[in-house]
Parts: sequence; structure tokens; C-alpha cells
Amino acid sequence: MSTLHARPVALITGGAKRVGAVLARSLHAAGYDLALHCRHSIAQAQALAAELHAQRADSVLILQAELADIPALSKLVDDTLSRYGRLDALVNNASAFYPTPIGHADAAQWHELFASNAQAPFFLAQAALPALRSAHGAIVNLVDIYAERAIADHPIYVMAKGALAAMTRTLALDLAPEVRVNGVAPGAVLWPSDGKSYDDQAAMMARTPLGRAGTPEDVASAVLWLLRDAPFVTGQIIRVDGGRSVSI
Repeated sequence: MSTLHARPVALITGGAKRVGAVLARSLHAAGYDLALHCRHSIAQAQALAAELHAQRADSVLILQAELADIPALSKLVDDTLSRYGRLDALVNNASAFYPTPIGHADAAQWHELFASNAQAPFFLAQAALPALRSAHGAIVNLVDIYAERAIADHPIYVMAKGALAAMTRTLALDLAPEVRVNGVAPGAVLWPSDGKSYDDQAAMMARTPLGRAGTPEDVASAVLWLLRDAPFVTGQIIRVDGGRSVSI
């Protein structure tokens, strides 16, 4: 392990694009150096790293891995520690999301959805635990309001996010007092990459008390608060959903 790095270090899964990239920019601006994980989005990760290196040299390590590969998870942590000598924050952001209607779902879908949404966050937390304990660090899991509320035709995704919510609570108990574990549950922030119809979006906004979609920056602000500014908060899942969860 190298000499202890001067700045705090955050490992972000799925950090190359969409919400993950905004998380990366937000934590980097707040003074964190980054271990930036991606699966297929290596070009986006490299472009983001170049952008952030222009602001602070040698402040981003790109890590490419398949999160379903459990041995690869330990290597993500090992490579982060080899580069920086410390790990202060783990942000489990990566997530697969697609419908799996009952009667048509298969085992491959089950394994993919649970791998990114529940299995990888657990085994990453386990691998990172010694370093996080040493740093008195924190874990933030990106959950979903659908971990508690059903969404039609997505039973496996809902179950996987439900497992992640349960993991957040139980690890908060098991890892205390050295490591805090919390979650952020976004509502409508970015539409899925395959898109939703305008009618679907309009109906969702009509059920949201604040009357609009959120932004990735809203999510990033909550994550940063939990990591840096909430030393007496653990075991909580903060809903960043414009109030939608109270009106579903």
C-alpha cells in the first residue's frame, strides 16, 4: 500500500455517465479524489477523467470491471488502495434497470439485476471495510423509491432494490461506529435511456408535489451531504423525489 494520500478518496461505481458522472463531478469539486468505475463506458470515463484532471492533476483513477464478477470487486478496492493508500467513501451507484414481467422473466435477468443492485454493493462494502474503518468513512447506496413501492412489470428490479435498502439498514448496524451507511432514493431524475413516452412523464409529474423532475445535481447534493456533512446520520434512506413517494 502506498503512502497515505492527502485528500479523501471516493470509489464510485457506474461513474462514467448519467447520474454517476454528476456524482463524480460533485465529489471531485468538494475535494475528493476518485476511483471511477465503469463497465462498458470506457470512452466516457476517459473523457470525464480528462475533464477532472484539467481541474486537479492525477485526481482520477479509472477502473473497468464487470460487477457480476465477485473477485473483480475486491480488485477494484485493491487497485484504489494501491493508487491512493486510502478509501474514505464508497458510492454504490451502478444499476441495471429494465422490465421483467412475471411469466416471461428468466434466470439471466435475475442474476444481472441482482448483481448490480444488491450483490456487488454488498461484496464491495465487504472488500472496502478495513479501509473504510481505518478512515472512519461512509457508504452511500443509490436505492430507489421503488424499493418500497411497486412498479408494474419490474418485479426483479424492485426485489433487488429492496435487498439494497435492507442491506443499507443492516450494515449501518454492523459497521457502526466506525463506518456510516446510508442510502439515497431518487424519484424521477433522468428518464431511462430507452425513454418514456411524454404521456408517462406528464402523468408522473402530475403525481409529484413539487411538479417537476429532479436533476442529477439534486441526487449528488444528497450523496455529498451524507458522506461529508452528516456525521450523526446512519441507517437512513433519503428520498430525493420531489415528494412523489407521499403521493403514489
